[in-house]
Amino acid sequence: MIELEGVPELIDPVMVAAFEGWNDAGDAASTAVAHLDREWKGEVFAALDAEDYYDFQVNRPTVFLDNGVRKITWPTTRLSVVRVGGDKPRDLVLVRGIEPSMRWRSFCNELLAFAHELGVEMVVILGALLGDTPHTRPVPVSGVTSDPDLARTMDLEETRYEGPTGIVGILQEACTHAGVPAVSLWAAVPHYVSQPPNPKATLALLNRLEDLIGMRIPLGELPEDARAWQVGVDQLAAEDSEVAEYVQTLEEARDTAELPEASGEAIAREFERYLRRREPGTGPGPGVATEGGDSPFLRDPGSGRTRPPKPEQPGPEAVPGAESVPEPGAGAGAPDGGSVPDRGATGENPSGENPSGENPSGEGPDAGGQDDGGPDGEGPKNDEGPGDDSGR
Repeated sequence: MIELEGVPELIDPVMVAAFEGWNDAGDAASTAVAHLDREWKGEVFAALDAEDYYDFQVNRPTVFLDNGVRKITWPTTRLSVVRVGGDKPRDLVLVRGIEPSMRWRSFCNELLAFAHELGVEMVVILGALLGDTPHTRPVPVSGVTSDPDLARTMDLEETRYEGPTGIVGILQEACTHAGVPAVSLWAAVPHYVSQPPNPKATLALLNRLEDLIGMRIPLGELPEDARAWQVGVDQLAAEDSEVAEYVQTLEEARDTAELPEASGEAIAREFERYLRRREPGTGPGPGVATEGGDSPFLRDPGSGRTRPPKPEQPGPEAVPGAESVPEPGAGAGAPDGGSVPDRGATGENPSGENPSGENPSGEGPDAGGQDDGGPDGEGPKNDEGPGDDSGR
């Protein structure tokens, strides 16, 4: 049993987790949890022993100087707690780390032990995957769960995914077997601009999380960063007619697929978010993500031209309406020799897999975050790893 000291009794706590690597395309998920930690000034109260779960040849420790004294930072997973004030205060337990290299069952059991001791009522795991989605449209975010009752009561997708998975999928299933309500939120990142950061995808995850837990999340500069990101990608796309044509194809496919649902639930969610941000004491706050930054396209090594490559990465799950393409083990977002992705796909996920299997579509997307080592996503934060399926 884990005995926690110095942690006050929590109010209706929800655990929010994200892991760098295979389940973190564009660093969108890990950046979202880092944003919550920074905005609400989280206090770290525990860290898992790095020796137990990480291969240091894959996730290298780093050395730094602190007032002239050399110190080492070990790759690990840390837990912090933040209290969200207001009329109805609530606590969040934030889990942020790197997808472990080994002993995944023990890793999940240790996190669940913390959740039990803290009285966590629900676990929300964030992930991001690569998909055939245009950067000019709102970022698709799917909510997935393995619990049929939870899927019905919270209007989520019940996962039907079968295939390779990552730590997001394993942790979600561990929660289900332990009787802890668990939800995975997956953001689809355009595969042709997979390099981090992707503030638009991060913002979309935070907006969806806000709707799920019913709390106003301070967005800070994210909306502005998201707009700058989209403007930058627009400019890069305009420089290459093939890229512009491909983006237009994706836009048409997306618009056609979403036409029937361009009302009802989506409009209601936006209106509810607007009202929540207008509540007294919450202060002004920008709404939904739109555009941002200047992530460059991958370049064709032969011609030097920028164009959207087909990522070769592992990825177990699929984005809604996406098809898995790459095989596990390939690096996310790697150029495939400069060929433009098949324009015939309307909802296909060229990247390959949906991390955490959270893709409601149930097809393997490719969550190419940054994983420098393959499906384990054990690579350091700046590695591109495929999107992981949260155990769909």
